[in-house]
Amino acid sequence: MRLKMDKRDGCLVVGLLGELDHHGATELRETVDAEIESAGPSCLVLDFSGVDFMDSSGFGFVMGRYKKMHRTGGAVTVRGARGHVKKMLELSGAGKYVTIE
Repeated sequence: MRLKMDKRDGCLVVGLLGELDHHGATELRETVDAEIESAGPSCLVLDFSGVDFMDSSGFGFVMGRYKKMHRTGGAVTVRGARGHVKKMLELSGAGKYVTIE
């Protein structure tokens, strides 16, 4: 899993590329959480357009970032999810907590 982070208009935008599975989720979580703590964004945008596979660890990653942002009044948006990844997010009920574009 590779990622690119950018700050735009008070939001932290995280572009993900590759497979979001158990092996990559821990490092990804630590990296994104450190940036959230450092930058203090009001919103987090997770760009999933480059994610071609996600297992339950990916769902855990999204919900964990939701909890982290929610504690400070921030919001999370998942952008660009498609196919299996989008279906998994929808069926899991993630849309009740995060915006899925």
